[in-house]
Amino acid sequence: MFTIKNYKMGFDLWGLLLFLFIMLPNFLWFALPAPNDVLRVSSVTPAADQIGQVFQVLMAAALCVLRNTSRKQPMKASYKAAVVLLVLLYFGGWLLYYAGITNAAVILILCLAPCMAFLLFSLARKNAVALLAAGGFLLCHLTYGVINFIR
Repeated sequence: MFTIKNYKMGFDLWGLLLFLFIMLPNFLWFALPAPNDVLRVSSVTPAADQIGQVFQVLMAAALCVLRNTSRKQPMKASYKAAVVLLVLLYFGGWLLYYAGITNAAVILILCLAPCMAFLLFSLARKNAVALLAAGGFLLCHLTYGVINFIR
């Protein structure tokens, strides 16, 4: 997985689609605030937030333009199912959030489900660069969620 010669620049449509699909609720949230919108408060973890954004951009770029030529095609059904379940869990978390439920469980779903989907997708694609970036994003995103909202 970590052999540099196995990586080639090449467009991965599924990586882009996963990223955009997971971002859909965020686009909605930017345009339409939720009733009990606790996520709009000022963050007390600005450094972790900025580092997380860097990891997110690196992860998205790696998912979309880096391909490991040694991976087997297609992706195993178990990975696909797990990624789909995590995305559905994430969307469910947003539905609860827009219903006004902002407890620790919902915040953790919003933090962990998309990151875990990206981690599993990266692992299934044997994309170590995306995997490492997704791991960094997970740590920063979780730090943001726990410190800002779960006390």
